[in-house]
Amino acid sequence: MKEADTPRASFYKIPLGLSSGWYNISMSFRKVVFAPEEYYHIYNRGNSKQRIFLDDGDYDRFVKLLYLCNSDLNINFRDVVGSVENIYKYDRGDEKVNIGAYCLMPNHFHILVREKEENNISAFMKKLATAYVMYFNKKYERTGGLFEGKFKAQHVTENNHLKYLFSYIYLNPLKILDPKWKTEKIKNTQKFYQFISRYPHSSYQTILNKTDQLKLLNLKAFPGYFVTPQEYKSELFDWLT
Repeated sequence: MKEADTPRASFYKIPLGLSSGWYNISMSFRKVVFAPEEYYHIYNRGNSKQRIFLDDGDYDRFVKLLYLCNSDLNINFRDVVGSVENIYKYDRGDEKVNIGAYCLMPNHFHILVREKEENNISAFMKKLATAYVMYFNKKYERTGGLFEGKFKAQHVTENNHLKYLFSYIYLNPLKILDPKWKTEKIKNTQKFYQFISRYPHSSYQTILNKTDQLKLLNLKAFPGYFVTPQEYKSELFDWLT
């Protein structure tokens, strides 16, 4: 991985442990330069920490938009729904970005991406946010913004950090099971792992069960840290123990 175009020190004022929570970087996130073939942790949350997913339909729509908006084509969601039974079998053209992992939480989301060409991440995230906010506002008869400003991005320049982010993203839902899990010793590791493996709104379940949403990911564009589901499981167990 190449060095960031912005000063490297700006990206490492955070602990890399799972207790880091929301990143606290002193610089403006808009100074992050999206360079081709580089990796980025993308995330955002609702205004005033409000929920951005209110039911299963909202989660489902966002994941489908992750797939359809990641395209070099202008795709109308309604046209796709009316023409195919399975959205993930729809030919969306070329990917704008490579997605390695994602997790949706009630009031925020995480996406691990690789930039393919300059400005692709920005274009993709604009399409995704616009489409989802339009859907959400219409469904719940509201107006105005939904997210807490523009999406946040962290440039990942080291291999151990990139590998760690898969665990960070996939373990994020544990705060639903136990908000204090990061600071208190886990007594039942199997219970916590089962919660993660069954959490329906992340790509970890997709990897384990090889569901249709697997087409959303392009794991070949990421280092081969985990080749099999068992290797993912072992890594997550290491963090839990």
